[in-house]
Amino acid sequence: MEKFKVIIVEDVPLELKGTEGIFRNDIPEAEIIGTADSEPAYWKLIKQSLPDLVLLDLGLGGSTTVGVEICRQTKEMYPQVKVLIFTGEILNEKLWVDVLDAGCDGIILKSGEMLTRDDVTACMNGKRMVFNQPILEKIVERFKQSVNQQLMHQEALVDYEIDEYDERFLRHLALGYTKEQITKLRGMPFGVKSLEKRQNELVQKLFPNGNNGISVNATRLVVRALELRIIDLDNLVADPE
Repeated sequence: MEKFKVIIVEDVPLELKGTEGIFRNDIPEAEIIGTADSEPAYWKLIKQSLPDLVLLDLGLGGSTTVGVEICRQTKEMYPQVKVLIFTGEILNEKLWVDVLDAGCDGIILKSGEMLTRDDVTACMNGKRMVFNQPILEKIVERFKQSVNQQLMHQEALVDYEIDEYDERFLRHLALGYTKEQITKLRGMPFGVKSLEKRQNELVQKLFPNGNNGISVNATRLVVRALELRIIDLDNLVADPE
């Protein structure tokens, strides 16, 4: 790895000392040209000397959003500068999404193996989405959950003989559409009477043993469809009208 310049953004002195030690002992090619414990200090530094890499802690002065904005503005103003997040926000997954959207080159959680030479090398060699083991484990777990939910959805469509019109009908009922509104959707060539018939057929499919003698209204039907994964609560999007 060729020599490169680094700015470290960290507001906890003990953690800054540890991070500097990692570079000094494991990544001697890195020249730390400055450290900053706040947003103003960071912008002053980067205007004085442009680094090749910014190692950025997201939590500065008790705020997590400051780090996201530093990342976003840095990538907008200096797209050639790599921004590697080094954060103790190990539970704030929304923050990870925000900083990825802001254009960071990777996220290293301050957990487990911490920052390694391989992580920094990968980032400096142009790899996007550099993650260490703790965040990779969480990403893989989310991926497995997503795939399993998709499989359950596909299996439910087959098991209960749900066609695309049934799915579309149930999805829009879940979104609060009336039958009259659903008939106006571009992909629904049915009148209100046809939808009422389809609703009755869906009740028979999803409640083959009845509903303990209680009639099933549209709300109960939608709840049942959600329970069976026929419609996905995380993907309730209306079709074009």
